[in-house]
Amino acid sequence: MFTGLIEDTGRVTALSRRGEAGLLTVETAIPMTEIALGDSIAVNGACLTVTEKGTRNATFDVSPESIARTTIGNLRSGSRVNLERALKLGDRLGGHIVSGHIDCCGRLTRIENRSGNHQLYFSLPVAHSRYLVEKGSVTIDGISLTVNSVSQDGFSVNIIPLTFAKTTLELIRVGDEVNIETDIIGKYVERLLQPLKTGGNLSMRTLAENGFI
Repeated sequence: MFTGLIEDTGRVTALSRRGEAGLLTVETAIPMTEIALGDSIAVNGACLTVTEKGTRNATFDVSPESIARTTIGNLRSGSRVNLERALKLGDRLGGHIVSGHIDCCGRLTRIENRSGNHQLYFSLPVAHSRYLVEKGSVTIDGISLTVNSVSQDGFSVNIIPLTFAKTTLELIRVGDEVNIETDIIGKYVERLLQPLKTGGNLSMRTLAENGFI
């Protein structure tokens, strides 16, 4: 699990394709002495496993599923990426609960500057927009953000100057794709309500079987 608070913006030094999979290497200021092989790091919001490391870089195997469902396949040498290590038990949850499992890719449609803040508007597949609620949480390229407004096929967020300067959002342009993870709570609620849609009942047994009690 992650929080959506970015630790570092790393630089891609290599991305090689292995059929439908890939091998990604990122240079970062995160101390490699604190990273072990097998550790999880969110790269632009996608949870990846460290398989090799150097003095200033980490290498990740990227599965075909991650290539297909995220923007990782679009990265090039020199691309900047948002990085966050997995949450430690007992750490402060400064953002929101982020799984590192990307739901879909969205696209930036508009940028507005408002008193030093940046209002960003994104489109996304209609099938995923139902998981967004006004003033709820969303993760964009690994960044925990608050949803300002929601439409049938899009949403907007406000970016304060600090977040804009300390993440890859300062590089984003209209038309760029981003990784989007919607709030995990909404997906669980929808799953639990499915028996009701098919004539079933939401019972204590259903809640227990799904790990809620």
